[in-house]
Amino acid sequence: MGIREIYFCLYTGLLFAGCINDPAEVARLEEALDDQVELATGVRVLWSDSARVRLILEAPTMYNYLSPGDPRQEFPDGVVAYFLDEFQDTTSTLTANEGVYRRRNDVITVRDSVVWQSADAQRLETEELNWDESRELIYTNKFVVLTQPDYIITGYGLESDASFENARVLQVDGRIPVNRPMEQE
Repeated sequence: MGIREIYFCLYTGLLFAGCINDPAEVARLEEALDDQVELATGVRVLWSDSARVRLILEAPTMYNYLSPGDPRQEFPDGVVAYFLDEFQDTTSTLTANEGVYRRRNDVITVRDSVVWQSADAQRLETEELNWDESRELIYTNKFVVLTQPDYIITGYGLESDASFENARVLQVDGRIPVNRPMEQE
């Protein structure tokens, strides 16, 4: 047997020895893999209406669950959403520490340190906020602090249209006037 044949036998033996898999290791790896979940990082989602971008959502992490029983997108590391008008100017911004979009019922829920801030000096703070896309309704049953140019309103529950022009606190606990500096004559 020549040197070539020895190398060939040695190479072939190593090749076949390297292909043996431990069945327990294979089972563990298969269990860890989930083909019903997609992971994306550095996410930027654009929602449009009538060929105009109306919402830009940014998140560091998104899990896209493909299960037909509960298709959803989860944002466990927080979200920032920018709402745009017809001129593509930002009308308001929403931040939260986590969020989920349930495609089956078209409801987006954000939780944990939710803050919505409008360009016209309105601000909403709550622990949970829902947006029902099909009904164009924003709502929560949690404690809210709604700051407007003239008042700070606290209470439980809130309903609003999608543009937030007709927001109302459902059970008002307090209404505090905001002191504004008097104009000098």
